[in-house]
Amino acid sequence: MAEPTIYELSSTGRKGNWFSESDVPNQGFPKEFLRDNLPLPELSELDVVRHYTRLSRKNYSIDNGFYPLGSCTMKYNPRINEVTSRLEGFAYSHPMQPIETVQGNLAVMFIMQEWLAEITGLQSVSLQPAAGAHGELVGGLIIRAYHESRDDNKRKFILVPDSAHGTNPATSSMTGFEPVNIPTDKNGNIDLGVLRKNCNDSTAGLMLTNPNTLGLFEQQVLEVINMVHECGGLVYGDGANLNALLGVVKPGDLGFDILHLNLHKTFSTPHGGGGPGSGPVAVTESLKEFLPFPIVEIIEEGSEGQAPLYGFVNPEKSIGRVKSFFGHFGVIVKAFTYIMMNGRKGIRNIAEYAVLNANYLMEQLKGYYHLPYDRTCMHEFVLEGFWPDAPGIHALDVAKRLIDYGFHPPTNYFPLIVKEALMIEPTETESKQTLDAFIDAMKNIAREAKDNPEVLHEAPHNAPVNRLDEVKAARELVLCCLKPE
Repeated sequence: MAEPTIYELSSTGRKGNWFSESDVPNQGFPKEFLRDNLPLPELSELDVVRHYTRLSRKNYSIDNGFYPLGSCTMKYNPRINEVTSRLEGFAYSHPMQPIETVQGNLAVMFIMQEWLAEITGLQSVSLQPAAGAHGELVGGLIIRAYHESRDDNKRKFILVPDSAHGTNPATSSMTGFEPVNIPTDKNGNIDLGVLRKNCNDSTAGLMLTNPNTLGLFEQQVLEVINMVHECGGLVYGDGANLNALLGVVKPGDLGFDILHLNLHKTFSTPHGGGGPGSGPVAVTESLKEFLPFPIVEIIEEGSEGQAPLYGFVNPEKSIGRVKSFFGHFGVIVKAFTYIMMNGRKGIRNIAEYAVLNANYLMEQLKGYYHLPYDRTCMHEFVLEGFWPDAPGIHALDVAKRLIDYGFHPPTNYFPLIVKEALMIEPTETESKQTLDAFIDAMKNIAREAKDNPEVLHEAPHNAPVNRLDEVKAARELVLCCLKPE
């Protein structure tokens, strides 16, 4: 007798497929792979389609709603990106093909390297890193390799502002350095006095997020970079917030030595569960020899009327390979499409509208929520999600209540230097109508926090899943399906 299945929708005898008899002789199967019973669900095709369609409608995505996750840059992913990445020459190529058979792919990679160098104001680019944190790791390894190549082995510390991205201290440690925290001053900038005290001959470099995680442009960025350079350190730029600078400011012109970019943020390729990501790294001319290999270059100039031959080269003092094959090529194709569709003027428009949208939201909301750093923001800003006259209300309550209004919550409790932080980034792709609806929801929640706090404490009320015990969930993980009693 067959064992009962563990699938609650299954019904014995239902089928979702019909196959004709095979016209190929049955050669049998290895006995060790055969079993008497396989308890799979028995469902019709219609049952399966409806089940997964119902589940999909419970998901929140950038395709059906506003996603104001600060620092994540959750912008719309244009469908043309998906079309180009699925072209046969891109989708069906294999990384082990002879380079003569994938010249179009290599041309895309070469042009992307050139474009990203132009956008950042730096000279050389590696497309290998698989994500932003991976790009950070590469940057840290380059800093280490640079100092080692000069026999400068006393460089032990990486300076990390407390307004930087949370992965920066971990990256510093993973690459063999000790992170040193640099605090933020009252205006939301790096504290120059503390920075000055920590710049010495043991400083390997600074990891600087600019704009920082408060959404603010470092007002003394040139002085900060010069201070680190004067003591022999390198300046690494966390490019996760590059969406605010595109076409307006080139980090290389400010003096950055190394910068990673997030193609899955700034250049509109799917983010998060829609991944994978891509975190190219750009460097100055003096650091190009340390980039991970391989790099795409022209290895043979084409004769008149003929295209050049592209191939791979290994930088002389490379830190080595950091990713199998050549990076996430499909993501690179999508970002290539996005840059080509926007052009030089459009790239600048991205930053201008991202900054405009963020400042519009900030100005509309700062009378309802405390704004700890009240100055012009870049692409994002941080509010405090609590009120002295609404005790017991926290940023988490605001976030959960937003779900009832049909919006994904903003980033909560980051950066850590803001109490009850709500970090909001609208990006450039949202319309004024969407922003106004979000403003109305946030204002209503601010009023509810004081007039009817229980509504916030018990939110969300109309979501597929109501308020969870997040502390218990973190401590008592359930990582597998459980059989019903």
